[in-house]
Amino acid sequence: MLNFSRYTMAAVMSAAIFLLFQTEASPQVKVRMEGDGTDIGRWIDTRFAKGQLPPFSFVSDEISSDEFIRSWKWTRQENACSEEGVISRTFSWTDPEGGLAVECDVKGYPEYKAVEWVLRFRNLSGENSSQLTHINVLDMDMEYGSPDGDLLLHYAEGNKISKADYSPRTDTLRTGDRLHICPTGGRSSEGAFPFFNIESSGAHSGSMVAIGWSGTWFMDMEKLSPSCMNLSSGMLNTDLFLYPDEEIRTPSVAMMFWSGDRMDGHNRFRRLILQHHSRKIDGKPVEYPLCSGFNYRDPQPFGEYSAITESWAVAMINRYAYFGLVPDVFWLDAGWHTGSDRWQEGKNWASTTGNWTIDSTRFPHGMKPVSDAAHKAGAKFMLWFEPERVVKGTQWAVEHSDWMLDYKHHPAGSEESTWLLFDLGNDQACDWLCSYYGDLIEKNGIDYYRQDFNMRPAVYWEAADEPGRSGMKEIRHIENLYRFWDYLLERFPRLLIDNCASGGKRLDWETIGRSAPLWRSDYYHYDDPDGYQCHTYGLNFWLPVHGTGILLSDSYSFRSSLSSTLIYNWKITEKEESIVEMHKRLEEYREVKDYYYEDYYPLSGTGDITGNDIWLAYQMHRPSDSSGIIVAFRREECQEPDCTVSLQGLDPDAEYSLTDNDSGKETVCKGACLMEGLDLHLENPKSSLLIKYRKL
Repeated sequence: MLNFSRYTMAAVMSAAIFLLFQTEASPQVKVRMEGDGTDIGRWIDTRFAKGQLPPFSFVSDEISSDEFIRSWKWTRQENACSEEGVISRTFSWTDPEGGLAVECDVKGYPEYKAVEWVLRFRNLSGENSSQLTHINVLDMDMEYGSPDGDLLLHYAEGNKISKADYSPRTDTLRTGDRLHICPTGGRSSEGAFPFFNIESSGAHSGSMVAIGWSGTWFMDMEKLSPSCMNLSSGMLNTDLFLYPDEEIRTPSVAMMFWSGDRMDGHNRFRRLILQHHSRKIDGKPVEYPLCSGFNYRDPQPFGEYSAITESWAVAMINRYAYFGLVPDVFWLDAGWHTGSDRWQEGKNWASTTGNWTIDSTRFPHGMKPVSDAAHKAGAKFMLWFEPERVVKGTQWAVEHSDWMLDYKHHPAGSEESTWLLFDLGNDQACDWLCSYYGDLIEKNGIDYYRQDFNMRPAVYWEAADEPGRSGMKEIRHIENLYRFWDYLLERFPRLLIDNCASGGKRLDWETIGRSAPLWRSDYYHYDDPDGYQCHTYGLNFWLPVHGTGILLSDSYSFRSSLSSTLIYNWKITEKEESIVEMHKRLEEYREVKDYYYEDYYPLSGTGDITGNDIWLAYQMHRPSDSSGIIVAFRREECQEPDCTVSLQGLDPDAEYSLTDNDSGKETVCKGACLMEGLDLHLENPKSSLLIKYRKL
């Protein structure tokens, strides 16, 4: 447990969390947390009722909405919902004099004790609206049932392309503590992570909070008293007016209430995501695929896939098929587009984004022969794109210069100084992008779409804002990002979207409902499997679907990358690689993959998990049949051959069979004994255990 007063300054540097000394009065909206006793339908109707302050706020011409919104015209609409187990309602507040309207779309999930909402502001008048500032989609005082015990904030490190990405953190909040949390640069999980679990240890309950905004969100928290805290959240730096008939949306927020211990909350949240907030095909949640590439960075000497050709790609697919190593998806990453192979001119994939045509020299027939070969082998085909970052002088920069945003204050000669931001917030540009990419996907037989985003857009948005309209460029860009993705998902009902953004830097409530991070971090130390262990361990608290790559086929490295989805980049053309070992790894993965969609229990605590001298272990548990797996690692500098872990989620009175996946040795233990402590042993450093268990 971290002492909050000691940790604050370190958090300023590492997690964009710092003390916020604010003077605004706390809002009057009071919400009592009731955990599993929460009636979500009643909660919605009470919180958004006529004459009540809703759990959001804003300032109009320097006057807080708390002072006037109860006098505005109020309506309530019950919406039909095709999804079973979901409540959908729209509440509206309209200024009877000024013509400004606020609509709040609310969804409730009674089974999960969860609710989410988003706001839309609309100017119904023929004149510019009032000046809108401090738009908080969430603004409420949360009261807990017991002042006894600690109020704990559980969260995760944001993505910084490090071993510590997504590492679990816990702070004890004390009365008077104030926090301001936000990401950096305009991508939603860079430097901070928009998912939180607030636990009242005395009340044995808490609430999960998730923010949906793929730009610059903020979360402010203040501990007001031993049993009450204030939460407010929205988009940072919003100070704008609306033109006549203009409309904007805000970030979304989701809350889920739970009782028990913190992992009860995390696991209910994981189930909520799978059931109601993840990609569905034929009405069922998607199981994301096992992927493989085309021998990463081959053929040489170019980086990524800037030297790949049609014949090489088809030959590699056939070679994978010959050795029985066909994945669910063949994944072609960066380097296929025009100009990316001109290394002798100093050009590569990263310096030619904006030439979004398929290189006709290397792929004279487009990508169709490659996708056809993948389909013939029994796999899907996924292709990489990066539409938002456009390099100066490329095709899009020249042909669509009016759709480019520039930032002129990057250091002269820097790589960033050559970049433009595609103005996705321009509706005409977004319409064009939808058709252009949609047609490219259809013509080339592309099954899955991978979108990267290797730049920080915030300064481009800020530089392009009109006077008096701060935040508008960001709002329009994020709105149309969602519109673009929704267009692709509707046009191609079986499409999956892989959300990259420099590896996991755009993860939030909105993106996870449309996509998944198949490459969750650009942590470049591909020979450091311990980093991949850390990422799995931390991200599993929050998201059930995420993946990473693996270049090595030994069991320690491979198990370090185990997740609900995976990409293996083995060099199947090199003699030192063992095809037999590859088959063993894939067979093991297919045996355990489904458990990563079940309940998660960290077995090594929530302290520093990045050390090279520790054990790291976790458990995936399927409640429906009380079976699961234990995955454990003794790292290279760990001097201890033994580790004791306490399993969770078991029936203490039942007996369980445990099987070591390496030795095949089977033991039988009482559930109570396993929950008290299971002894793990690894004779050698840098080795691993995978144990499967089942209830007898």
